[in-house]
Amino acid sequence: MVNFRIIARVLSPVLIVEGLFMLLCSGISVLLKDGSASAFLYSAIITTVTGIISLTPLHTDEKVYGNREGYIIVTATWIIFSFFGTLPFLFSGSINNFTDAFFESMSGFTTTGATILTEIESLPQVILLWRSLTQWIGGIGIIFISLSLFPIVKSVNIQLSATEFSGQLSDRIQVRFVEAAKRLIMIYILLTAAEVLLLFIAGMPVFDAVCHSFSTLSTGGFSTRNFGMTAFPSPVIKIILTLFMFLAGVNLPIIYFAIKGNFKKITGNNEFVFYSLLCIGFVILAAFLLILTEGFKPGKAILESAFNIISIITTTGYYSLNFNQWGDIMIVLLFILMFTGGTTGSTSGGLKIIRLLLITINNRKEFQRLIHPNALIPVRIDEHIITQNNIYYLLVFITLYFIIICSSAFIISLMGYDLVTSFSTSASMLANIGPGLGEFGPLTNYSSLPVAGKYFLTGLMLTGRLELLTILMFFSKSFYRH
Repeated sequence: MVNFRIIARVLSPVLIVEGLFMLLCSGISVLLKDGSASAFLYSAIITTVTGIISLTPLHTDEKVYGNREGYIIVTATWIIFSFFGTLPFLFSGSINNFTDAFFESMSGFTTTGATILTEIESLPQVILLWRSLTQWIGGIGIIFISLSLFPIVKSVNIQLSATEFSGQLSDRIQVRFVEAAKRLIMIYILLTAAEVLLLFIAGMPVFDAVCHSFSTLSTGGFSTRNFGMTAFPSPVIKIILTLFMFLAGVNLPIIYFAIKGNFKKITGNNEFVFYSLLCIGFVILAAFLLILTEGFKPGKAILESAFNIISIITTTGYYSLNFNQWGDIMIVLLFILMFTGGTTGSTSGGLKIIRLLLITINNRKEFQRLIHPNALIPVRIDEHIITQNNIYYLLVFITLYFIIICSSAFIISLMGYDLVTSFSTSASMLANIGPGLGEFGPLTNYSSLPVAGKYFLTGLMLTGRLELLTILMFFSKSFYRH
């Protein structure tokens, strides 16, 4: 049987964390006098009290549990956080119905960046800050933050799903879990502060700099402006954002090694090298295509290509131009890049670079095996041998990924949307990118979706954030067997 007492015990500090963030926003609202202080205060009280009530005492024999509870905790965390995250939107009147508020909240916490809002700039400032903060929290991982801040959760022998941490606590950082969590969160905070400072120096207003830094480091993509980054035409701002989008797509331990000056660990990491080469290669290709097909000058082509290509690869979802108007070749390229994602352990979504690298290496090895059928040719990454079970799991994952995209595109098309819109929206939601192509391109929003469509897309966001199998597990009969 599922132990719901333990699940409630672990989730309660998560709610308290969310309540504290809401209380912080209430205080900021008082300082800014934007009129949303009471909305955040009521939200904080409801959320925190719910968390405190859930702090049920555990018996000694309840402090160890299995993977089933772990999967439920990881999934429930995102759903509960998103549910209570709707309160500031509703109490402030910024969004007038639960469906739209839940869509916006889930989009934030899963770092998707899709929005139903049509007049973003007319909203209270702290509501805009809350939108960006949901992404910043979601980027590092809700449970990840809670574990480092609340020793009470440590008392439970947690066996959480690996999808939540996705490589962030690899064996490269030989420290205890909580110490590693604090160290990586500190890196996350320092990068955020550095981006805020650089954007402010480059001429972005401090409020916008804070919000966009939250959205960049989390690869979320929410903006404080109606038309995104087109409101900031400064090349320097675009360069800064491009740099931090690239860093956001990098495994946090890699950045830790960079700070420590351990560059051998960085250059020896196959995934990081592959990620860097992929970004450089596609930026050059896109710049060439923009010069050839759109008539861009070389300097502008490189700048716009770097910004938009890295935004798509890292699943940030920022845009500096309406790429919906680019030629068919560029549209196809952007659609392909929706499937990439950043490195394992980064805040980005998508398939992840490690899977693309493994497929590339495995395919090359298969050709070698065809030529030398009796030879033992292992697949290696960073001198680690990848087992056939790992390769099998990888192939299953990628197969399921594309099955979900195709079936989701079919469902979206039943709502009356064309194939470009349907497939790009499906890919964008599953990869947690935000904007798609066609009717849901960079300068539009998702407000026109029917109610069922909005809930369907929130499900895709969650499925993508938890890397498919965590959600698909709930559709398996074996999951419910004793």
